[in-house]
Amino acid sequence: MSTYDVEGVKQSLLERVASSDTPRDVLKAPEIRELYGVIATLPNEERGAFGKQVNGVKVAIEAAIEARENELESADVQPIDITAPWDVNSTQPRLLPTEQGTQHPLTKELEEVADIFTRMGFEAIESRQIDDDHHMFGALNFPEDHPARDGYDTFRTEEGFIPPAHTSTMQHRILKEGKAKLEAGGQIAAISYGRVFRNEDVDATHEHTFYQCEGVFVSKDATLGQMLGTLRSFFETYYGQALRVKTQPAYFPFVEPGLEFAIEKPAAIGGKPGEWLEMLGCGMIHPNVLKEAGIDPTHYRGFAWGGGIERLVMLKYGIEDLRHFESAKLAFLRKFAS
Repeated sequence: MSTYDVEGVKQSLLERVASSDTPRDVLKAPEIRELYGVIATLPNEERGAFGKQVNGVKVAIEAAIEARENELESADVQPIDITAPWDVNSTQPRLLPTEQGTQHPLTKELEEVADIFTRMGFEAIESRQIDDDHHMFGALNFPEDHPARDGYDTFRTEEGFIPPAHTSTMQHRILKEGKAKLEAGGQIAAISYGRVFRNEDVDATHEHTFYQCEGVFVSKDATLGQMLGTLRSFFETYYGQALRVKTQPAYFPFVEPGLEFAIEKPAAIGGKPGEWLEMLGCGMIHPNVLKEAGIDPTHYRGFAWGGGIERLVMLKYGIEDLRHFESAKLAFLRKFAS
């Protein structure tokens, strides 16, 4: 097949989509990259028309993928007659046995994240899905006029309760409950994890509902160096390889100084030297946050961090669209079945 045989490439890829149980993988086919590569070799007057042909191929493949995924989801499913008595519908094999079920990929990866931190000595605590203004903002040193308190960023119920926008909502509780251990000569080391909610427009990289993991550590001599070592150790364990890391200054009301923590994109998933990815926010716990929990900041210091779980998983498995996690598409979920 000629490099310029656009229609032939299109038909070949469409046939591949039609017979595949993971049709979205076809978008990574080398034939597509080769077609786009041809554009740069053409005379200027031919590039526009050829590029339009190539884009047409991709549009056709994406439409075919959507149709194939819908076909896979509906396969072997017979509609239930909702007007019929129970015994009519119950005679059909409607339910799958539990041994055919699998964990959602986010559940599996969240368990791995918690396992890594608990092996490092951190207690794992599930976050709440409804909270109040004090734990969400007041105890975390948010000013009264901070924009995060506004409705365009944070959901609120009619009664004034808040579906948490971050798992930092557990930090005040962790500090208060750990105070006695701290004063007895120990340290506070815990992570909180769970679902969070934000007033976001949904697209390939944003969701209104997602998962976070927050970490808190307090002792008499906690340092930024300990925090960076902890985070680097976590990421290297999670991705299974040595990583370069870097930070840059950032502002978060509950830490001072505040940092953004980035890793060099792992080579195992196509990363190249110099490709940096911001993974989370972190820093030394603000003295006001310690004081609010009854901890004397002149005797104790701590650090905290927080980041999204979906970002970790997307990077690990090369997932291009955040919306897949909440789509309930069996074609996507089957990729993680084990």
